[in-house]
Amino acid sequence: MPKKSIPKKYEKYWKLLNNVIDPELHIGIIDLGLIYDVRIKKDKTAVVTMTLTTPTCPEGPLIIGEVEAKMLAQKEIKNVYVEIVWDPPWTADMMDPKIRSLLLGD
Repeated sequence: MPKKSIPKKYEKYWKLLNNVIDPELHIGIIDLGLIYDVRIKKDKTAVVTMTLTTPTCPEGPLIIGEVEAKMLAQKEIKNVYVEIVWDPPWTADMMDPKIRSLLLGD
């Protein structure tokens, strides 16, 4: 699912969300491939579809809270809904290839 074409009007949100850093891996959540989609509805609600590295990720609530805070800091956003999905499950293949190479040496 990652590496899809991002509509130009949403690019700034993807860049913004890469400033949310996974506290265990110290990498932005976009580079990790955790964000699947970002949309802004007409009522100014941001809908962020994402996953976590595992369903039991101890940093999950912190990461979700930071996603909400980053989005709500944008003047055009009034509400945020973070949808956590497990399909497709996250794998290292979802990481930015350069980051994956640095971490895994492949």
